[in-house]
Amino acid sequence: MHTSMTILTQTWMTLLLSNVLPSDHNFDLPLTKCQLVYAILTRMSVHVAQVIADAIYLFAGMPPTRHPLDPDKSNRALGFLALITGLYQSFGVSVTPSKVI
Repeated sequence: MHTSMTILTQTWMTLLLSNVLPSDHNFDLPLTKCQLVYAILTRMSVHVAQVIADAIYLFAGMPPTRHPLDPDKSNRALGFLALITGLYQSFGVSVTPSKVI
């Protein structure tokens, strides 16, 4: 798939999958994310805050999964950790980067 994309499209896709709408893998691009890349490349208006809010809402509603080796632990990653941590810091909450959440 990457070989048929322009460098600009690959760059936007990487940015999108790494920062705006992270996922557990970056080797495919679902239709909704393709539409977002298209909107960016054609300079359409995109309400990024709403896109992120929708993704957080979907992520929060996902059922928890259990770690295959330790059923008392969840193996689900936290979504938008940097955004949430930044919001905490902006409201004066002490954040220790080395502390495991």
